Amino acid sequence: MEDTPLIVSPSILSADFAHIAEEVSSIGTTAAKWIHLDVMDGNFVPNITFGSKFIKDLRPCSPLVFDTHLMIDRPERYVEQFAQSGCDIITIQAESTIHVHRTLQMIHSNGCKAGVAIVPSTPVCMIEPILDMVDLVLVMTVNPGFGGQKLIPHTLEKVSELAHIRQEEEYGYLISVDGGVNLSTVADIAAAGSDVAVCGSAFFGADDRLAFVDKMIRLADGACRS
Repeated sequence: MEDTPLIVSPSILSADFAHIAEEVSSIGTTAAKWIHLDVMDGNFVPNITFGSKFIKDLRPCSPLVFDTHLMIDRPERYVEQFAQSGCDIITIQAESTIHVHRTLQMIHSNGCKAGVAIVPSTPVCMIEPILDMVDLVLVMTVNPGFGGQKLIPHTLEKVSELAHIRQEEEYGYLISVDGGVNLSTVADIAAAGSDVAVCGSAFFGADDRLAFVDKMIRLADGACRS
């Protein structure tokens, strides 16, 4: 996986929702391969964003991978409808349900790739029993709920730990990082072993989004080769 360029996944949480179709379409003009969709219910995190209909309406606006992160309580209740809305990857929070294993099975059975995410206070050991069945592990490098926060440095140790486990056990999951991802932090993120960088305010606030993504990929590549 070291030879694969960093996957940049802009989070539309920071987009202009008054022009959301255009914002989503603009991502496709860059080298970004995924679009990150943060679903928040106001319970698991202190914010509310959007639901499955919003994603279904956006699906025709882009052919890119829809990388959907369910920051909601008991996500098993909604897996089927999010799968039907056009999500390619559905990631659940390990802390949001006692039925993590079953919910990951549900995601796969509905035709989507399955991911698991952990908040900064959750250690990697809590998800080790299900690492053999996930396609993606999302390490939250800020406390989830709001955009524009600074990366918590020690969370990158979990990225390195996950990369080590993947190599030792020959697992196939990708490692994603979400929170405080920008041009100043992407090198450290890539060096720790991340394959995917979720970025919101840094992407949508860039004067030149195409150049921003290109530079993110170059910086990540340089960090991995050094």
